[in-house]
Amino acid sequence: MNLLRPTLLTLACLLATPGFADDLPSLGDASSAIVSPEQEHQLGRAWLSLLRGQVHQLSDPQLKDYVETSVYRLAETSEVQDRRLEFVLLDSSQLNAFAAPGGIIGVNGGLFLYAQTEGEYASVLAHELAHLSQRHFARGLEAQQRMQIPLMAAMLAGIVAAAAGAGDAGIAAIASAQAAAVQEQRRFSRQNEQEADRIGLLNLEKAGYDPRAMPSMFERLMRQYRYDRKPPEFLMTHPVSESRIADTRNRAEQAKPGGVEDSLRYQLMRARVQLSYEDTPGLAAKRFRAQLDENPQHDAARYGLALAQIKSGQLAEAQASLQPLLAKAANEISYNLAQVDLDVASRRLDAAQQRVTRMLTLFPGSYPLKQARVDLLIKQGRPKDAEKALDELLKSRAKDPDIWYLVAEVRGLSGNTIGLHQARAEYFALVGDYDQAIEQLDFAKRRATNNFQLASRIDARQKVLMEEQRLLKQMM
Repeated sequence: MNLLRPTLLTLACLLATPGFADDLPSLGDASSAIVSPEQEHQLGRAWLSLLRGQVHQLSDPQLKDYVETSVYRLAETSEVQDRRLEFVLLDSSQLNAFAAPGGIIGVNGGLFLYAQTEGEYASVLAHELAHLSQRHFARGLEAQQRMQIPLMAAMLAGIVAAAAGAGDAGIAAIASAQAAAVQEQRRFSRQNEQEADRIGLLNLEKAGYDPRAMPSMFERLMRQYRYDRKPPEFLMTHPVSESRIADTRNRAEQAKPGGVEDSLRYQLMRARVQLSYEDTPGLAAKRFRAQLDENPQHDAARYGLALAQIKSGQLAEAQASLQPLLAKAANEISYNLAQVDLDVASRRLDAAQQRVTRMLTLFPGSYPLKQARVDLLIKQGRPKDAEKALDELLKSRAKDPDIWYLVAEVRGLSGNTIGLHQARAEYFALVGDYDQAIEQLDFAKRRATNNFQLASRIDARQKVLMEEQRLLKQMM
C-alpha cells in the first residue's frame, strides 16, 4: 500500500482547527464563495480515491445498486444542487454513514444491521444529504474566515478516519476512533445537526417516506446504547440527546399520516448484509430459520436462508427454500439471481444463462443482472464475450473500481495485454495509487510501440493522470 496516503491523512488530522463557530453565514452570503462548489467537487473526488485505497469495501452489486438507487431517490427531492454523486460502501458492521463535500456518499454495511426498516435507513441518509445540501463543511471554513483549501482537506480527513477507523486497522493506526469522533463533533455543531434534522425530515416526506422514522431510529439507538462506553460510530459523530429526539418527534408529528415505512426490497438487502456478517453460513441459516418459525410468511428470512444454504453447499435445501419465493414473484431480480447462483453451484450453466437472458429482457438496465451475465460468461470460459459485456457496463459505471478490476482480469484471460495494463491503470487511479497507475500505462505504451494511434491515446491518458496526481499533492 502506498505510504503517502496514511501520511497525508495524519497530517490532515493534525492540521484540523480547534472548533467552528455556531453563527454560520447564510448560503446567499458573499462569504459562501470562499470555497466554491467546484472546489468541493474536486476535493471530494481526491479524498474518495484516498478513502478507497485505505478501507475494505463491499463489492456486492445488488447492495451497491440499492444504495445508489435509494440515495438518488432522496437526492431528487432534496436541496442538493450538484447531484454528481459518488458512492462508497464500507465493509464494516458498525453503524455509520456520511456525506462528504463534492457529493461523496459513504455507507457502512452496519447501517443495514441497525436500521430495521427502510424508513429508518432513509432517515439517516436524508440527514446526511442535508449536511451536503447546506454545505456545512464549507460554511465551517467561512465561520473561521480562512480561505485555504487545506483546512477543508483536514475536515474531510475527519470523515475518512471516522468512517473507516472502526472497521479498518490501517486507519485505526493513523487516528483512534476517539480522536476521529472529536474531529466530527467539532465539525458538526449543534446548530448544524438541528438544521440537518429539520431539512432531512422535510426531504423524507417529499420522497414519500414517513418522517416519523427519524425520531424512531434515534429513540431506539439511544435506548440501546445509553450506557455503552463506546457507542456506534454514528452516535459518536452525531450525538443523540433527549432534546434532539423531542424536536424531531414534534416536527415529524406535524406531517400528514402515511408514507413508506418499509419495503420487501430493503429487507432482502438487509438479509444479504446479515449473512455477510455472520461468522458462518450455518449460523446465518439458524437465525433465518428462527425468523421463519416465528413468521412463516417472512419472505426476506426465507431468501436469507436460501442464500445461506447455497453458501454452505446445501443445494437441494436451497432449491426448496427458493421455490415458493419464485412462485410468488417470478420476476423478482434478487430471487432470480439467487437461482442463478444455485444453478451455477449445481453446474447447470445453460439454465443459469437462460434465466439471466430472460431477466435482462425485462430489466435491460439492471447493473446486478449485467454483472451476473459477465460472471457467467467467465465461468463458461468465454473471456472475449465477457470483455465485450464489460465494455458495455463501463458506459454506465466508468468510476467503479470493482468493474475496472474485473476488466483487467478478463482482458488478461482474453490475451488483451495492453488493455489489461490500461484497466489496471484506471483501477489504481480510482483507489488513489497514481504511481502504480502511471507505471501501468508505461507498460501499455511499451507494448503499443507499433500502433502510433493507440500509443498516443495511452500517452494522453497518462498525462491526465499525472496532472490529477499533481493537483492531489497540491491540495494536500
